[in-house]
Amino acid sequence: MMRGPKDVAVAVRKADGTIDVDVHPVNSIQDRHPILKKPLIRGVVVLIESLIMGMKALSYSAQVSGDEDEEMDDKDMALTIVVSVLLAVGLFIAIPTWSVRFLQHWTTNAVTLNLAEGVLRMAIFLAYIAAISSMKDIQRVFQYHGAEHKTIFTYEAGLPLTVENVRKFPRLHPRCGTNFLMIVMCISIFIFAFLGWPNLLERILSRVILMPVVAGVSYEIIRFAGRHNDNPWVHKLILPGLLLQKLTTREPADEMIEVAIASVKAVVPVDEKAVVTMQVPDSIALKAPVEAAEAAAEEPDAAETRKEAAEEPVRE
Repeated sequence: MMRGPKDVAVAVRKADGTIDVDVHPVNSIQDRHPILKKPLIRGVVVLIESLIMGMKALSYSAQVSGDEDEEMDDKDMALTIVVSVLLAVGLFIAIPTWSVRFLQHWTTNAVTLNLAEGVLRMAIFLAYIAAISSMKDIQRVFQYHGAEHKTIFTYEAGLPLTVENVRKFPRLHPRCGTNFLMIVMCISIFIFAFLGWPNLLERILSRVILMPVVAGVSYEIIRFAGRHNDNPWVHKLILPGLLLQKLTTREPADEMIEVAIASVKAVVPVDEKAVVTMQVPDSIALKAPVEAAEAAAEEPDAAETRKEAAEEPVRE
């Protein structure tokens, strides 16, 4: 799934080997209510809309692939989102803050307890990512994730979208959702540290209520980082998220890259269609060396002008 400035596209490899692409306008609520585009607010809106788009994309892919049992109507989608949120609250909020109560035998300092809770939350998060990354089906998903990143890098570099070009680019991208999750974890540690140490229910509610604030701040950070990745300090800021992408992305197969290319081509601005479909001359040298990028995405973004020209660049 790719989201461009105006359209969202979902590309799916069908059973017969062909690629089906579904394209529709973004239709963001931000377009109808400009106040929702304001800093801090827009991050929460984008997060919710991305979650809904992701669920719709999963349903559509199941339909195209012929797996009718996996198709979801609006009711199923809403139920899935609610259950997912409840599980996330239980795993990443309730369990950490409940578990840290045992430290009260050694300290009653609220800041210390909250920091310990944040560290435990981060540990659970990393353990969760590591666990699912070992699953065969998830590894395939992560290969498609890598294909998305490599294709976006190629587009940002201004090069034609061919398998040969995409293959040479890195799979670690500064605007990835993995970076966002890592930043959310770090920002939450800082914000929650100063909430005191009330009873368990109040602690859980306070963290749930403040999650939109955490998400809003995190979105602004990752947005800034995506536009200033050439700054050494910014690069250090997002380095943990980039390193985590070594777990959430894998090197894709060529057929996966073809699907990612089809999705990107469907959402690029009309005046760039010819650029992404033309053949690349043999004399063009790619700027993003794979080895440096795999070490931690050392190479700066190759197309700053493209990102400055569009309020919302193409993203996965």
